[in-house]
Amino acid sequence: MKHYLGVDIGTYETKGVITDGLGRIVAQASRAHQMLVPQPGWAEHRPEEDWWGDFVSVTQQMLAVSRIKPETIASIGCSAIGPCMLPVDRDGNPLMNGVLYGVDTRATLEIADLNAMIGEEVILDRCRNALSTQAAGPKILWLKRNRPEIYARAYKVLNSTSFVTHRLTGKFTIDHYSAGNSTPFYLPGKLGWSDELAPGVIDLNLMPELHWSTDIIGHVTKVAADATGLAAGTPVIAGTIDAAAEAVSVGVTEPSQMMMMYGSTIFIIEITAEPISDKNLWYAPWLFPGQHAAMAGISTTGTLTHWFRRVAAQDLEPADAIRILNEEAQASPPGANGLVLLPYFSGALTPLFDAKAKGLIFGLDLTHTRGDMFRAALEGIALATRHILETYAEAGQSPRSIHAVGGGTKSTVWREATSNACNVSQVLREKSWGASFGDAFLAALAVGDVKPGDMAQWNPAVAEIKPDPATRGLYDAQYRRFRALYEATRPLLG
Repeated sequence: MKHYLGVDIGTYETKGVITDGLGRIVAQASRAHQMLVPQPGWAEHRPEEDWWGDFVSVTQQMLAVSRIKPETIASIGCSAIGPCMLPVDRDGNPLMNGVLYGVDTRATLEIADLNAMIGEEVILDRCRNALSTQAAGPKILWLKRNRPEIYARAYKVLNSTSFVTHRLTGKFTIDHYSAGNSTPFYLPGKLGWSDELAPGVIDLNLMPELHWSTDIIGHVTKVAADATGLAAGTPVIAGTIDAAAEAVSVGVTEPSQMMMMYGSTIFIIEITAEPISDKNLWYAPWLFPGQHAAMAGISTTGTLTHWFRRVAAQDLEPADAIRILNEEAQASPPGANGLVLLPYFSGALTPLFDAKAKGLIFGLDLTHTRGDMFRAALEGIALATRHILETYAEAGQSPRSIHAVGGGTKSTVWREATSNACNVSQVLREKSWGASFGDAFLAALAVGDVKPGDMAQWNPAVAEIKPDPATRGLYDAQYRRFRALYEATRPLLG
């Protein structure tokens, strides 16, 4: 019997899964960690503890629980949050904390400078992406300017997945999908690193070797085997960013299929027949040659529910807090008794791309309850999601089907508010373990034990969330208020 190991490192939690060849889960494990916010606009992880330490922990747990022989694991796939930025030395040791994806807004000056140096239209034309806080390129420039001693010592600049795969294999690699987020230093037309647009700005020798996600980039070393309990010599794939693995986990394989990830962020991926160039959407080569992806995101979604729990639910036991808050939100009617929330608690991503945007709860009076406010938070995320789907429609990329995944799909209020506010249906799959399940499938794909379409058997569809026509007028009105609130308050933020 062959098995496949998948591990995904998220913003607040690492999840692992071991499957058999039919996609049956034989072991799963998770480990929580924290997102560090050392100052406003910054977001970091500790690579040794939160990335490699978590990988080791969940792998050891799963091997112990399943009691399978490590030698039966035919291949290993890993994904993690991204795009991130981590300088390491020649031995792969971190030189600082890992700088996270678009939720970290420290490089706004570098974004402006690169736009001025190259030209926004040139960047969009050549990179198929407009620069935003989601791009790793400006964060590397921030490192050079603000931590020159670290930049000088750096041998490579990795992302979170690359750091883990290096620990497993000793190889410095990155997949094309992840690299596509390194604007303006990755050119999709060449499928490679380039300094044509910004010569001399950074040293391209810092960038890892490029691979497709299912390429076997190396094998588990003896040192990694001793640390994890895995068998030395086990094949390891290049892996990818968590959202891409999440899309794989729900069977998104064809053009016009869309994945909506309810995680610490809302992240959306639609596979497209051709590469797109739209300033309001991100582009990257998909996980396999000849395929493309259009992406979008909201920076604080699940992160926003964590914040709400911390500041407004200290009376609740942590293990019960989110469940109780969802029950309280369920008791509040659609529209949250008139409340409207802007979920831009760490800037706004698609399609506003406003690093200075702030969160807002509008319409409070003495009758409102905690449940109203929590419903308003979930509905605010849903309204921001509607703004994103309108952006896809304007780009000529309305999805044929939407596949929802992630921990947030467990919230009835959140998923129903999304379908109702956006007037779309969402498909739910049997397994919601997410990106790590997709990692295991990619690992099986890499060694030829499954075909891309086999995910329909690994994780069949079990439900469809359809919009309620009775709420259409209410959410249309809420959406108009939502859009007007941002426009009205933005000038106050400087």
